Amino acid sequence: MNFNFKEIFTAFMVLFAVIDIIGNIPIIIDLRKKAGHIQSGKASLIAGFIMILFLFLGKSLLSLIGIDVNSFAVAGSFILFFIALEMILGITLYKDNGDINAITASVFPLAFPLIAGPGSLTTLLSLRAEFHIENIIVAVLLNITFLYLVLKTSSKIERILGPNGIQIIRKVFGVILLAISVKLFAANIKILFV
Repeated sequence: MNFNFKEIFTAFMVLFAVIDIIGNIPIIIDLRKKAGHIQSGKASLIAGFIMILFLFLGKSLLSLIGIDVNSFAVAGSFILFFIALEMILGITLYKDNGDINAITASVFPLAFPLIAGPGSLTTLLSLRAEFHIENIIVAVLLNITFLYLVLKTSSKIERILGPNGIQIIRKVFGVILLAISVKLFAANIKILFV
């Protein structure tokens, strides 16, 4: 076992920034209004299951189609870059116009693709190229725990932070994510050309 606090903390922060649960509080509140109720535990467990499953099977799936983890990490760095731009500039590059069903709102669109979506799944494989897997699992579990707490208390958090507080947090994490995407790109592009 190679538990490393620095790796766990870095992986936690990267996933926290990509999942952007604080920035998604307005979306969560809107989902609660439209669906009537969101099962916080169910949404958290499903999102965690999807992310850990992809962490283990994603590499095999890539190997099956002939793509190495470093190439995927470079591609993932571009996705992180664009997510960071969305957060910093307040723009939306991807829109999902699907209807919300009260019965499945906890699973879709909350658990997938809002939490365990393309950004977080790509990030997991990108992190796997740099960190030990047990540290990434701990980071995922910490994020899921935090996610559950935020889902349970989203209305209170929104009242405490206010719209400006949420925007500030979103932009700060956007800048952090932008720096991480550049680091991820630089680290993996070197390996591809060695």
